Amino acid sequence: MTDLVNTLERQETELVFTAFDHADAWRLGSRLAAAAQEAGHPVGIDIRRPGLILFRAALPGSVPDQESWIARKSAVVLRMEASSALVNARLSAKGVDAAASGWLRAEEYAVTGGSFPIRVRGIGVVAAATVSGLSSMEDHEFVVEGIRAHLEEQHA
Repeated sequence: MTDLVNTLERQETELVFTAFDHADAWRLGSRLAAAAQEAGHPVGIDIRRPGLILFRAALPGSVPDQESWIARKSAVVLRMEASSALVNARLSAKGVDAAASGWLRAEEYAVTGGSFPIRVRGIGVVAAATVSGLSSMEDHEFVVEGIRAHLEEQHA
C-alpha cells in the first residue's frame, strides 16, 4: 500500500498548473471527453470548483448514477485537497473506514478513485476534475493522463 500512496503523492507533486481559468477547464474537459469518446468509455466528466461547475459531459452509455459518484468524489478532493484515490489509499493503509466512522459520510463523499485536484502553483487546489463510469482506478488513471497531456501541451 505504501508504494501506491507514494505513486499517488508523486502524481500530485508533478501535475501542478501555473494558472487555471474557465478556458483551461474547457480545454481540459474537452480533451478528456474526446479521449473518452474515442475509447468508447461510457463516462461522465466534470470539472468544478466550490459552487460552480466549469465543465460537464455525459458520454453515450453514461447513466444518472454517475452524477452522484461525480459529486461525492469531487467533494473528497475539495475537502481534503488530495485526489480521491490518494485519500482512499492513505486511509486504507491506516485501516481507517472513514464512512463507517461518520467522518466522510457515504451520502456526501465517495472515498474512491476518479477525482483529481487542480492545483495551481503558489495558490493551492482551485478545482476538481472527475471521471465516473470505469473502475475507480481506471477513472483515476484516465483523469491523470488527461491532466498530464494538457500540462505537457501547455509547456511545449
